[in-house]
Amino acid sequence: MSAKEVSRTLRRIADPEYAKHSLRFFKTGKGEYGEGDKFLGIRVPVLRQHAKKYKDTELNEIHNLLKSNYHEERLCALFLLTYFYQQGNKRDKAAAYKLYLKNTQYINNWDLVDASAHKIIGPHLFERNRAPLYKLCNSKLLWDRRIAIISTYYFIKNQQFDDTLALSEILLDDEEDLMHKAVGWMLREVGKHKIEVERKFLKVHYKKMPRTMLRYAIERFPERERKKYLQGDI
Repeated sequence: MSAKEVSRTLRRIADPEYAKHSLRFFKTGKGEYGEGDKFLGIRVPVLRQHAKKYKDTELNEIHNLLKSNYHEERLCALFLLTYFYQQGNKRDKAAAYKLYLKNTQYINNWDLVDASAHKIIGPHLFERNRAPLYKLCNSKLLWDRRIAIISTYYFIKNQQFDDTLALSEILLDDEEDLMHKAVGWMLREVGKHKIEVERKFLKVHYKKMPRTMLRYAIERFPERERKKYLQGDI
């Protein structure tokens, strides 16, 4: 399936009214994080269904689709890239990983990152040097930094927490609310597996953490404990 054919199919099922909702939801106004993005108006479950039909799409066509001006086409490309990575041999996986990192300018909203980073970057680096995550973490591009922390979700699910904690410490001073949410979310996931690991990290850093990050991190804690963290009484 070519990128043009996938694009034609998606544009046939576009919903202009839902696209208007997406423009607001993904903050596309002037000065907002999704400024200038364009939407067709396709719900994610529908998009996933179509991506599954085209899961044998070649890598060069996925690359072409990823460069689309339309958000849903880029998301579809990332679904396809995930299929390509998961189905591929060692060479295919390496190619998908490299393509992802060379094209992060198109992975430019939180849903695009969250649907893909822990399914491609995380698994690829699981038994490799993690240095690329720290390079992303120090990028000026918000989405690179989000890719770095969300990629570690794969590590967390495999009982490895060190990189999540190290990246979280680097990102404590991040100015972006979307990063506060992402870091808090990953810390909460650490806690689901090893609550004592999360508590140890929080004990050292919670007073410095942005409020949103802290709230996300302690969301599953007992109410009394949450209040103590929020009041600075731990």
